[in-house]
Amino acid sequence: MFMSDTETATSVATALHEDGSPERLAIDTIRTLSMDAVQKANSGHPGTPMALAPVGYTLWSKFLRYDPAHADWPNRDRFVLSVGHASMLLYSLIHLAGIEEIDADGNKTGKEALSLADLEQFRQLSSKTPGHPEYRHTTGVETTTGPLGAGCSNSVGMAIAERSLAARYNRDGFPVFDHDVYALCGDGDMMEGVASEAASIAGHLKLSNLCWIYDSNHISIEGGTDLAFDEDVGLRFKAYGWNVIHVDDANDTAAIAAAIETFRKTTDRPTFIVVHSVIGWGSPKAGSEKAHGEPLGEENVRLTKRAYGWPEDKSFYVPDGVAEAFRKEIGDRSKPLRDEWVAMVDRYLQANPELGAELDAMLKDELPAGWDADVPVFPADAKGLASRDSGGKVLNALAKRVPWLIGGSADLAPSTKTDIKDEASFEPDNYAGRNFHFGVREHGMGGVVNGMALSHLRAYGSTFLVFADYMRAPIRLSAIMEVGAIWVFTHDSIGVGEDGPTHQPIEHLASLRAIPGLDVIRPGDANEVAWAYRAVLEDASRPAALIFSRQALPTLDRDKYASAEGVRKGGYVLADCDGEPEVVLIATGSELSLVVDAYEKLTAEGTRARVVSLPSWYRFELQDKAYRDSVLPPAAKARLAVEMAGSMGWDRYVGSHGDTITMSTFGASAPLAKLQDKFGFTVDNIVDKARSLIAEAASTDKE
Repeated sequence: MFMSDTETATSVATALHEDGSPERLAIDTIRTLSMDAVQKANSGHPGTPMALAPVGYTLWSKFLRYDPAHADWPNRDRFVLSVGHASMLLYSLIHLAGIEEIDADGNKTGKEALSLADLEQFRQLSSKTPGHPEYRHTTGVETTTGPLGAGCSNSVGMAIAERSLAARYNRDGFPVFDHDVYALCGDGDMMEGVASEAASIAGHLKLSNLCWIYDSNHISIEGGTDLAFDEDVGLRFKAYGWNVIHVDDANDTAAIAAAIETFRKTTDRPTFIVVHSVIGWGSPKAGSEKAHGEPLGEENVRLTKRAYGWPEDKSFYVPDGVAEAFRKEIGDRSKPLRDEWVAMVDRYLQANPELGAELDAMLKDELPAGWDADVPVFPADAKGLASRDSGGKVLNALAKRVPWLIGGSADLAPSTKTDIKDEASFEPDNYAGRNFHFGVREHGMGGVVNGMALSHLRAYGSTFLVFADYMRAPIRLSAIMEVGAIWVFTHDSIGVGEDGPTHQPIEHLASLRAIPGLDVIRPGDANEVAWAYRAVLEDASRPAALIFSRQALPTLDRDKYASAEGVRKGGYVLADCDGEPEVVLIATGSELSLVVDAYEKLTAEGTRARVVSLPSWYRFELQDKAYRDSVLPPAAKARLAVEMAGSMGWDRYVGSHGDTITMSTFGASAPLAKLQDKFGFTVDNIVDKARSLIAEAASTDKE
């Protein structure tokens, strides 16, 4: 529907609102708050909040189990705004609901999560109302959304988490977890492949606690969606195994409520509600792309308010009684539900003390006593283990003691070694399973794992490092949100060998290291793997990427060399000399043993050499300058870094006089030994390069 002039917009909107009901007053409050915020910021997306205000109002006031006084209630329903550009819809709902703020430490501040003044600071520096919703930043935001499709996949992870937690902790008479997950999505979400991947997973798993509400307005930034998108989306979701319901008019709150009621009665599949709306409803720009990604303009805002029967000269106007009535509707329904839940959990803790203690630790993002007691100590072994193999052993040792450590792979568990032994698969007939099969859906896996991590699970997803490209967006979002998602990447270098350059990661380490807040750890032997996993599990507020090899890595003799516990600090002196080193050899991962062999050869020649293992740049940079200088002495000019990946970033550690043995091209298909010879990853080449750097440093000193 396209309203081409003000008169048409006014007549339709006036007819719609002529009853002046409290419901319609609340809906128009959401609409006008959204318009005003976007207009004041001179930036944003007003059209979708205006169109979907009836949907948001109906869901929140009539159905959402959410106690505004306790936004961290574990059994609350989740609401995910996958159309993150429509953030003012969510912010308006948070304000009208009176959600109380919880700070970063989990403490209630006694303030509103979002005041009217906060809405007025929409998209401004340091405000609580950024352009797209941000988890941790704003109480009431369940996940960071903006990249379209991300919220859809997160919601699947949240629904999976509810089913997993219910299977482990619920007992007869004790439904500790029985909440639902709602995601509001749009045409853009439906075009993104990640939403399709996640929808396919959800349909396969028959997640009947999951409801997506799809705003079908047929408008994109470029114009009508028929420019590139004209499929029958509902039919596609039927093929995925979802229950599909159509609501012909987004303003029909009775039809919306009936559709949600149908979802709540559906027990064998997820639900997809297609809501047909008019973007920018009631405005002169209604039904047009001009209502999507830009302010309406002062005159159009005034005309739209006139159409709504709204005071034209008032901005951020909340009529008397609107917020109070909205809060009463939500509170009257949800507060008793939470109170009953708290009382039930008290009884549960008495009846199931061991499970209760476990549940308490999980919800506090803590670890159970003795959680790392079974982590193996690997004896020295020249043949060694691939770090993917030692990683599998450590993962299984930890999984025995941390029941909420769960995850899987994108169809590669036999290769990534991430199966939890003696545990079942998570499938529609067994939600107690801890092994997940995400299929060949790396992007979808990433979004789902984030959703699981947002529900207090220590969730992991695994694939080959080269395929991190397919899931970079969710990895990045895990870092922005500061959630403890664990990314396990194997087949980490040209060590993949015969599979060739398509499967040999070159630029991927640098790419991942460039993500702020992501702890990228590339262990050099089995004991570094053990300490890497420990370091990751200890902090649920930091995502980590564990980088493992396919080829065997010698297990270093830790009686001779320094303890692998140094991994916790990101970098440490593994082997040293008497006095100041003439050369510092630096390495990560599989190249560490090559550097150690080169060190031994140089030492035998009388050269003062030091070996630095630097598996995590992120952790190393968190250490104070004194520690970093003690590992990499500023006076040591001859520094050589060895890594079977691109050189980008290594300049910070080798300095202006140092050098690297790294990759400057793609790899090749050949046995590993041939590739090492071709690209210079040999002990002899490292020794020769070290000698050359020492000579250059000496020459520089004389000058």
